[in-house]
Amino acid sequence: MRSEHHITSGRASLFAETVGRGDPVVFLHAAVCDRRMWEAQTDQVAESNTAIAYDRRGHGRTHAEAESYSAVADLMAVLDTLAEGKPAILVGCSQGARVALDAALLHPSRMRGLVLVSPTVAGAADPVHSPAVHELMEELKRVGASGDQERINALKARLFLDGPFENEGRVQGAARKLFLEMNGAILSAPYRGSSIDNVAAYQRLREIHVPALVLWGACDFPHIRARSRQVAALLPYGTGTELAGTAHLPGLDRPAELNARLLAFIAGEA
Repeated sequence: MRSEHHITSGRASLFAETVGRGDPVVFLHAAVCDRRMWEAQTDQVAESNTAIAYDRRGHGRTHAEAESYSAVADLMAVLDTLAEGKPAILVGCSQGARVALDAALLHPSRMRGLVLVSPTVAGAADPVHSPAVHELMEELKRVGASGDQERINALKARLFLDGPFENEGRVQGAARKLFLEMNGAILSAPYRGSSIDNVAAYQRLREIHVPALVLWGACDFPHIRARSRQVAALLPYGTGTELAGTAHLPGLDRPAELNARLLAFIAGEA
């Protein structure tokens, strides 16, 4: 049974859910999703651990007034409230992985492992795109400037759920419906605050001395795949694996495979 929590951090009330009992495993969602992207994973993890998932500012059921804030401080507020003083495994996707890496550098004693899916990393060099990817980025800018939320949502589903060079609509059913619902809500009520975290994480990855599993989809953008490989290589205790047949959000369209790898990692760090 899931328990709901409202956690104060600055001028935000962070919405979190917990399920299960045991050592804490905290899930940090991508910028285009909310905590619900992890439901298939939290249900599995809860069989042997306490699974914690929360909505960051501007997402899901978290309510926040616009202010400068620290995404890492928000995460620490969640840990202080729900982790019972135990170090946690952090599972982050994309921007959620960035928060996880920043937190591992700023609060190393609070972490016992990292699972990084399609990670964004503060301080990484700007990618050099191929002409095909450059055109996709320009299309995203044009559609974004139009203000047409339905078109923006559909394009982001194509790029991040299907994969930039896969057939549009590759992922269907409940996964696509959930993505469009989550990202549609983000687009309709954008958060105007900004995080003040300024951690040059890419240059400091060798300082992270906890086991880390880096995963990325074979259908994701080339620069994200390359960055994921670099992160796995730079982390002292990192391993990396490419997942076939998925793009930026494998927890949505390949949940069984992601669950198997996640559970094996958690069991190895128990």
